Amino acid sequence: MVTSAASIAVVPGGGENVNSVLFALERIGARPVLTLDAQAIASAERVILMGVGAAPPAMAKLRTNGLVECLRQLKQPVLGVCVGMQLLFERSAEGDVECLGILDGCIQRFPDEVGIAVPHKGWNSLRALRPENPLVSGMRDGDCVYYMNSYYAPISSLTIGATDHGVPISAMVSDRNFFGCQFHPERSGDVGDLILTNFLSIA
Repeated sequence: MVTSAASIAVVPGGGENVNSVLFALERIGARPVLTLDAQAIASAERVILMGVGAAPPAMAKLRTNGLVECLRQLKQPVLGVCVGMQLLFERSAEGDVECLGILDGCIQRFPDEVGIAVPHKGWNSLRALRPENPLVSGMRDGDCVYYMNSYYAPISSLTIGATDHGVPISAMVSDRNFFGCQFHPERSGDVGDLILTNFLSIA
């Protein structure tokens, strides 16, 4: 069952147009609130941290709005999307910027020597590494989702879903109440709707 409208806070962490995220949530029966207000975020039952573009300006926006400590201390389910997922880690090679430090590890740039297109853009597969995790419930190996990233989180103990783009990358991560999707669930059709629904159903 989808969480009530006022309890879903969507935090715009970058310069992106978040309308597609809001529409996707509304499509599955939710009515999210777009906010940069720390009190509204802290009191929400669910938080989605968006990010499209680059990690340094996204972190600068969070700092300017006094949200770094707020996000670090959240106890409710939190979902980072695209750059929003990368911001959950300790550091990003993109501008060598310090991130939120909620998840262990550092974000890396795709290596030039593997001869792949950067950014990693478009549809690519997804496979569950920890199928017991509630975020991947109902997902099938080989389901395709939409990616747009020049940097990535390496595979680690936090990885619950993976894909390959020259190197294996973390497509989905999870640790305690924090979750992340490197891809854009709001642009990933039925699979994306399933993942968003899963997130909104996590106790």
